[in-house]
Amino acid sequence: MGPIPLCVLLPVTVLAVVAAVAAEGNAVDDEYTWPQWKMPLVRKRRTVPLSAPKFSAHFQSELSGTCGIECQDRLPSPSLDDLEQLLSYETVYENGTRTYTSVSVQGLSEVTAFSRNISSNSRHKREVYGTDTRFTISDKQYSTKYPFSTSVKISTGCSGVLVSHKHVLTAAHCIHDGKDYLEGFDKLRVGILKDKSRRGKGGKGRGGRGRRRKGEKGKEDVEEREENNEKGDRKGKGKGRKNRSRRSVEPEKPSFKWTKVKKTQVPKGWFKGVSDGLAADYDYAILELKKSPKVKHMDLGVIPSVKKLPAGRIHFSGFDDDRPGNLVYRFCSVSEESKDLLYQYCDAKPGSSGSGVYIRLKEPGKKKWKRKIIGVFSGHQWVDVDGNGMQQDYNVAVRITPLKYAQICYWVHGDSSECQLA
Repeated sequence: MGPIPLCVLLPVTVLAVVAAVAAEGNAVDDEYTWPQWKMPLVRKRRTVPLSAPKFSAHFQSELSGTCGIECQDRLPSPSLDDLEQLLSYETVYENGTRTYTSVSVQGLSEVTAFSRNISSNSRHKREVYGTDTRFTISDKQYSTKYPFSTSVKISTGCSGVLVSHKHVLTAAHCIHDGKDYLEGFDKLRVGILKDKSRRGKGGKGRGGRGRRRKGEKGKEDVEEREENNEKGDRKGKGKGRKNRSRRSVEPEKPSFKWTKVKKTQVPKGWFKGVSDGLAADYDYAILELKKSPKVKHMDLGVIPSVKKLPAGRIHFSGFDDDRPGNLVYRFCSVSEESKDLLYQYCDAKPGSSGSGVYIRLKEPGKKKWKRKIIGVFSGHQWVDVDGNGMQQDYNVAVRITPLKYAQICYWVHGDSSECQLA
């Protein structure tokens, strides 16, 4: 066979290079795209009535004795029977009645297993250290618009996030201490940020819609702007760095519209004496509101690894106690993750527990970016690291796994057939 003519070789080479670049581009796009999962199904087996709770528990802003990521590594993997017991749940209604529902799990073998721990050697405490990395979203033009408007305040002293038109996801310890429901549970309320004040409806005054001023940024630019400020701070190596709390704008403080809770649902895995060290994995609950607020909610999402994402950042907003009445937003990296828990670097204070932890990726087959809740901020916890009683304090978030997605989705929709894909 003779030599290949240059006029033939060049186009073939160019096509090969183009194909390689396209393949690399698709791989990069896949990294920024929400994975599609076939979810297991959580189905109701039986519901039985229980005696009314005592409502005698006291709220604890910090949890202790948590079996953390390292501690859980030494525990045996739960069987299917164990998982069904952990995912069974209690429901408490506004009139004080209580029921227990046992569940069955189907299709678990079809779910791709989550990765085990992805560790880093560096650890950080949760209390604010160094420069405060939180942003106060006190201007109502931002705090009452998506995604910040999905954050809600719970009357027990926690935060939460709207995951449907009438359901709030929060931490289980915000309403239950593992033994009993909190005092004041019978008066449980959820505060939704109000869009307008009573004065100046539709006018130029406070609370009026008015027109956007020239040069005024859109409400969803806040996240991008703050992340750009963070990058700028890093490049500046700390010179002339301003405290972020001073950079926050402070016009009109937000107000709340309080709504009664119709019923709550808590997984049995949260109850003491049931989970054998896994209680931290089940620190989540759903509150169903009596009235639906006219506010856009945020969907749930499942991601196999946060640390493997190109940016590797999480975001959440809540109502930290040291900034009363204000919504506080933050973003940060994840230091360590297991299939059920996240340790992360975000600064936070009591009051932020129960906040929805979210990330933003592209929708499959689309260029549009979408935020989804991938966890619940459990808060500052004293974690049993080595299983020997020695405790360290970390920021802990509970991940939304396929099983938790299936359970929460069932609570929200009441029909597991609507929860087959995420």
